[in-house]
Amino acid sequence: MGSVSLSTSMSLDLTQQEVSTLWRENNQRAAPVTSIDRLETFYTIPSQLGHGYCRVMELQPGLWLRIVDGTFYDLNQRISENEHPVQFVACLSGTFDSGDFVLINPAQGYVGGSGIQPSHVVFTSRSQRLIGIDIRMTPHLLQQFFAMPAGDLPTALQPLIQANDWQQRFLPKTTRGIRSVVQQMVDCPFTGVIKRMYLQGKAFELMALQLESILDLSTTPKNATLKPDTAARIHQAAAILRSRLENPPSQTDLAQHVGVCNRTLQRGFKQIFNTTSVGYLTQHRLQKAEQLLREGNCTVAEVANQVGYAHLGHFAAAFRQQFGILPSQCLAGRCSNQGSQPG
Repeated sequence: MGSVSLSTSMSLDLTQQEVSTLWRENNQRAAPVTSIDRLETFYTIPSQLGHGYCRVMELQPGLWLRIVDGTFYDLNQRISENEHPVQFVACLSGTFDSGDFVLINPAQGYVGGSGIQPSHVVFTSRSQRLIGIDIRMTPHLLQQFFAMPAGDLPTALQPLIQANDWQQRFLPKTTRGIRSVVQQMVDCPFTGVIKRMYLQGKAFELMALQLESILDLSTTPKNATLKPDTAARIHQAAAILRSRLENPPSQTDLAQHVGVCNRTLQRGFKQIFNTTSVGYLTQHRLQKAEQLLREGNCTVAEVANQVGYAHLGHFAAAFRQQFGILPSQCLAGRCSNQGSQPG
């Protein structure tokens, strides 16, 4: 791709690839600076996007920290569907606004699980200075650090590892304790090995504080039951998903259509179907896919498209995880290792 020419007098509307190109070209003009202790690298924000810098460091294998301090022009960044690690974000100032997808500001942070992140648009405004922490880690490292003695993740944290399914997202409140930890990371006074140890500890402290909030939010009171009318609306939502496997409505649109809020929609799916609305959709997509493959009238790619998978690799991985065989093997008549789960 060639260089990107932009005018900063108006709102920018760029793809993720175009933004990456601007960063790459900027790094060629002004090489990133490595700290004296060689622990972190400083990158200046491309002048076409705004002003400021970000500091990037690998705290240990599988764990990365980015500290951002900058002001961007009005920018819509269009993020494509992608395979995503586990992510923890907290801001001292500024807002990342993705509409119904997620909103990050000084009042609430973001915890994103691993898995397939849907396409979305992130908006930043020129009227604000963004200061925040972005921590990313591999699912394996999350499992290693937060597993129970038996080796399994706590039930409330299991949605953070979705493999080839859609990722799960949470918005923990930014408490005074979380703000304090973020500020301490931004102002870290140490260098060398001590700085690495300090930031490692603070990174896991921040994760623990945000995960504590998730654990609280994920606990449903035992006496919480659905009213008959609400249960009927949840079944209506399920029917809509089953009828629109190829092009399902967003969670927000689905909730509005059946007349409940997002939180009630998800609580209802958990209580009635023991899964999220996304999990329910995935189950029925794969069940339909198996049926079509057994009939043998379509190719694997055609089946994937009919059940709403734009990425053939994601479809194959999800199908294998569900049935224990690849779609091509199913098409060839091989029996699955496990039956379809009832919905």
